[in-house]
Amino acid sequence: MSDLSKLCQNMIQYYAGDPKRIQHFIKVHSFCKLICEMENVDEKTQLISEIAGYVHDIGIKISEQKYGYCNGKLQEKEGGAVAKEMLSALCFESDVIEQVCYIIAHHHTYNNIDTLPYQILVEADFIVNCYEDNATSEEMQSVYNKIFQTKSGKQLFYTMFL
Repeated sequence: MSDLSKLCQNMIQYYAGDPKRIQHFIKVHSFCKLICEMENVDEKTQLISEIAGYVHDIGIKISEQKYGYCNGKLQEKEGGAVAKEMLSALCFESDVIEQVCYIIAHHHTYNNIDTLPYQILVEADFIVNCYEDNATSEEMQSVYNKIFQTKSGKQLFYTMFL
């Protein structure tokens, strides 16, 4: 079994009994993978993007346990430590873990997206969230204009929603 499949299995176990969250991260991962392949990115960018697709919302569970609720900022604050522990146990390289944790710590911050894996994760997450949240056409147009940078992410979003 591949390392990414092991990670997916671990995340399913982490969110046992919460099919909505499991379905969400599997969809985000799928769009991360697709955008990477369409953009023909290098192996490391693909790996970081795919891992981030699986674990980007890992801070939700710990935030709900600690604070009784979760929001984007709490997810960013709490998610890195949980992800680092899981990814280290699966023996991912430390620089990959560091970059994934950076993405987790910023994935609800959209004004300073500074790496390609971060951009890909944000685009994939918005593709899924716009569908899951039943975004209005005005909201979708705004997201498209403000967030999407990759040619592939734009194409996918436009084809699905606009």
